Amino acid sequence: MMAGSYSNLVVLSCTTAGQAAGDLLGSDESEIVHFLWSVVDTTANTVSVPVQSLVVKPDHSELSEEAKLRTGLEEQAVAAGAPIQAVLEQLHQSLTNGVGAPFCLVVDGQQAMRQCLHPETCKKGISLPDYFYAFFDLRREFRKFQSTSPAIASVRDMAQHLGLDVTAVDECQAMCLVIQRLIGSGHKFTDPETVDYKYEPGTYQKNELMDDDTILRVRGLPWQSSDQDIARFFRGLNITKGGVAVCLNPQGRRNGEALVRFASKEHRDLALLRHKHHIGQRYIEVYKATGEDFLKVAGGNANEATAFLRDSAAEVIVRMRGLPYTATAADILNFFGPTCPVAGGEKGILFVRYANGRSTGDAFVLFETEAYAQQALAKHKESLGKRYIELFRSTAAEVQQVWNRYQQFPLIPTTPTMIPMLPQQAITCGSIRDCVRMRGLPYQATHDDVLAFLGEFAVYVRDHGIHMVLNSSGKPSGDCFIQMYSPEAARQAAEKCHRQYMGDRYIEVFQCSGDEMNFVLMGGQLNKNGIVSPPNVYAAEAPVLLDAQMCDYLGQQMTATASGPAAAAAAAAVAAANQYPYPGYPPQVQVPQMSILPQGMMQSPRGIPSPAAATSPYYTSAAAAAAAAAAAAGYAPAMYPQYYFPSPPVSPTSVGYYPPPSPVLRMRGIPYNAGVHDVVNFFGGYQVPPEYVQMFVDVLGRPTGEAIVTFLSHEFAQKALLEKNRQLLGSQPVELTPLELVPAI
Repeated sequence: MMAGSYSNLVVLSCTTAGQAAGDLLGSDESEIVHFLWSVVDTTANTVSVPVQSLVVKPDHSELSEEAKLRTGLEEQAVAAGAPIQAVLEQLHQSLTNGVGAPFCLVVDGQQAMRQCLHPETCKKGISLPDYFYAFFDLRREFRKFQSTSPAIASVRDMAQHLGLDVTAVDECQAMCLVIQRLIGSGHKFTDPETVDYKYEPGTYQKNELMDDDTILRVRGLPWQSSDQDIARFFRGLNITKGGVAVCLNPQGRRNGEALVRFASKEHRDLALLRHKHHIGQRYIEVYKATGEDFLKVAGGNANEATAFLRDSAAEVIVRMRGLPYTATAADILNFFGPTCPVAGGEKGILFVRYANGRSTGDAFVLFETEAYAQQALAKHKESLGKRYIELFRSTAAEVQQVWNRYQQFPLIPTTPTMIPMLPQQAITCGSIRDCVRMRGLPYQATHDDVLAFLGEFAVYVRDHGIHMVLNSSGKPSGDCFIQMYSPEAARQAAEKCHRQYMGDRYIEVFQCSGDEMNFVLMGGQLNKNGIVSPPNVYAAEAPVLLDAQMCDYLGQQMTATASGPAAAAAAAAVAAANQYPYPGYPPQVQVPQMSILPQGMMQSPRGIPSPAAATSPYYTSAAAAAAAAAAAAGYAPAMYPQYYFPSPPVSPTSVGYYPPPSPVLRMRGIPYNAGVHDVVNFFGGYQVPPEYVQMFVDVLGRPTGEAIVTFLSHEFAQKALLEKNRQLLGSQPVELTPLELVPAI
């Protein structure tokens, strides 16, 4: 009896080197070490090719005891096998020359094809013949034949249910017996399973219905991962069209996560078994997610972006960043030139703009083929006009996210300049010297540059282990700390990379511990000769001399910006600190270098120096009393603070930690005698609390005429920007500008 349109069924089973078997086959990422195959002639219902054995030599995996029992092979026999590519070529020759067409593969369950063969060949860059993309799942066929059968976990369960004795045969022979019984009972093999050849991009609308049982969240992705890379990680499992949505952070850069929508719950459940499988050297975490999560990332409601994606048959999307604001579509076409033509010409270019029409410097470009896209990406960091352009492979979900984000907040940038310093323990601590400090970096250096500089040692960098250091104004300091996997890796990296060049600058590289890292971030120094204490903590370095008039001025300033007994005591202590004579000058007092700022408005200000500092010849008891009184009043000294943030490898240029979006305006031109309450009154009706106003002073405590104001919402900030800019505060017009973004380093 014919089994559908297939005259032959090729029965295939495989065994991996690991311990996992049955429903968990392939979940341990072990390589295939053994194939068994046979052929059933569906016309005659006979076994036309007896069971054949193919031994595969794995590249890395060691043969487990369980694998030895399942295969009957020893390590010597496996070591004498051929690589999987050669074995598959041998199988292909046998099937094409010795088996009549048409034929289809039959396996026991989904795991052999979807979790073992396709993932492994994809990782090793092996192309499979077309017949490997369709197969019959014998368990599913059995359930079609026996719809009332109990749960089936293996081919031996099927054989037992059919009354077949398979105790003395191997798995492949048992499958042949089951197939023959099904064919003899009238079952037809007509609807094979399929494996998608490749992932297809697509778009979603935010109002679409989405099944929660098909969605996964993926974490720990390399920052350069595209939707195609993620689809390759899940090779063998079918992903819906446009079902990979790479997530972005608030600055529009990739954060190492993605949402994936599979064709069915069964495929989603198989994908969960790939938790902590690897892309390169990185393990990937896989978790369940919801349809709502997916649509938040992949769903679009912008007609222009949706039309751009829907109307094109292009294969690859490339994101351009750093474009001149005056750039036109013709400029972009000329930039890529005839060697990598843009799909659809000017219609294949989407400029990302704010809601008010201003350019953001971003654009998305479509290319018809992978070859054209690769040529285009080779122009990364080439110049357009006077600006170099960054190019990255992009996705449809990224287009929607970037477009929606810029359309949502047209006037107020999403990142304040002052970056909060995270708690030290959130980074690392301890005396183990598994960290590296790099000093002298170019200020424009990115995480990519750091990894390229480390070369062979880049693979030993911990996840989220690169920490770029910013100075007190939020600008790059030229320093970087790197957490390595071991002290030995840190030592070798320091020895091999010390005084090597990054661009035209040589970089100093020192091995250090977590404690030493934190010590330097507090203002200390670390070099080949050891560590030097932070200023005004163990020994003051460069005292600031303030005379009695300046002490009086500081006291007045503190009185002007605070009230209450504590503030009065602080002002009195500063004014009374004139007790330390300095030869050749009128009565003067030495105090540590500091800026008097309200503590609640500082970004994690450094604390008052320890008691040991008060005994320093440069740090008098009167100054210590003044500092202590200032602390009691809610003031604290800011002694050369080093603001820093840890940055996971999450975006095309690796961005660091940023706080949630907040609406912030900068004020310039404030009268020097104005205080916090004057600013609050200036913004009357915009609901600005006093604690949301940060007044700036210089190192001597004198007002600079600038302030930063945080509003309760973007609506209030935009309204204030439009209505209060250039309005008078006292007798002076005040300039309002959105706070500039910190460069992502």
